[in-house]
Amino acid sequence: MPDRGELSADCGSCFALCCVVPAFSASVDFAIDKGAGRACPNLRPDFRCGVHARLREDGFRGCTVYDCFGAGQKVSQVTFGGRDWRGHPATAEQMFAVFPVMRELHELLWYLTEAMTLGPARPLHDELARARRETEDLTRDTPAGLLRVDVPAHRQQVNALLRRASDLVRAGVAHQDHRGADLIGARLRGANLRAADLRGARLIGADLRDADLAMADLTGADLRDADLRGADLTESIFLTQAQLDAAKGDARTGVPASRVRPAHW
Repeated sequence: MPDRGELSADCGSCFALCCVVPAFSASVDFAIDKGAGRACPNLRPDFRCGVHARLREDGFRGCTVYDCFGAGQKVSQVTFGGRDWRGHPATAEQMFAVFPVMRELHELLWYLTEAMTLGPARPLHDELARARRETEDLTRDTPAGLLRVDVPAHRQQVNALLRRASDLVRAGVAHQDHRGADLIGARLRGANLRAADLRGARLIGADLRDADLAMADLTGADLRDADLRGADLTESIFLTQAQLDAAKGDARTGVPASRVRPAHW
């Protein structure tokens, strides 16, 4: 089974790319405005966050739910060979352009790796492994090569394979189709969403208390401030740590064994 470690952020090996590359606006998630490619004022000279221990308290909740899937250290240590953008300013523009591409590729690697752990998807194991190798090969290209990658086309191919894996997991179980649905603030307490297709669904602030989400496909679902207290997600598929971190839960919330119960629940 592929190693998941390389798909987890290692901030100590990264040049704080997530604190520089993305733009954000003052909101409930961020206390200030910051332009793309500009360092956050909280970033220290050693590439550490000066308010990391109190991000939520200081109004930077958005930072706590961001996940680069290990792209930051790959760009910093592999693509650019350990040359940081401060010490080598000539690399900055290209490094900042490469990071979003790498993040998308690493996200796809995470989903492919996750799919390979799903027992019912075993008939697709060879195809999943091949897609993973092809994606990994793309991440090993030069900076110029990475900027030439047609990410949307590659994502489309991978997503088609991931959908097939999802269908195998949920086969034979009657389920609801909520792909891309607008369920913002929806009242779904105690709902039977077993094996539901929730790919890309907007569940911001939804009441999912005590809902059954076993085998539900949560690929790309927006769970910001969704109330998951008492909900069963133990067998949900394609549920990321960032999705859990963005939601609300409690000790009764069923969390997959491979995920960590957020400390703020």
